[in-house]
Amino acid sequence: MNNIYSLFEKTKRENLRIAQKLSVAFYAPTKAQSQIALFIFGVALIAGGLSLEAMAQEVQSELVGTYNDERVAEAVNRMFGYIEGSFGALIMVAAGLGAIMSAAFGQYRAALGLLVVAVGSFILRSLVGTFFNTETIG
Repeated sequence: MNNIYSLFEKTKRENLRIAQKLSVAFYAPTKAQSQIALFIFGVALIAGGLSLEAMAQEVQSELVGTYNDERVAEAVNRMFGYIEGSFGALIMVAAGLGAIMSAAFGQYRAALGLLVVAVGSFILRSLVGTFFNTETIG
């Protein structure tokens, strides 16, 4: 009987010690306890976010509509038409002349920037086609 009584007392003391530690950690946490709590919170946020992203294709919601990019594709086509047409030629010539003038005056950084603009206006459509989905454009 005495052995059972000591077991209950030991359990009671251990529960009290754990409750005291939790209470102190909650009301007056140390820096290490705060960092551990924030780390656990961050891991939980990342795990929750990754699991939602993994299930994004499975859940079909009525609130999410389909995206129609025809208007965006039309606007991009118009911009490409301007840049590949006479306006693009104007930009390329102006940037090329600006690069030559900047290099002549010793401003090589500005000349390099203008050279990038001139070449970029020339190869813009192929750059966009390389990095983005352009099936609806063109």
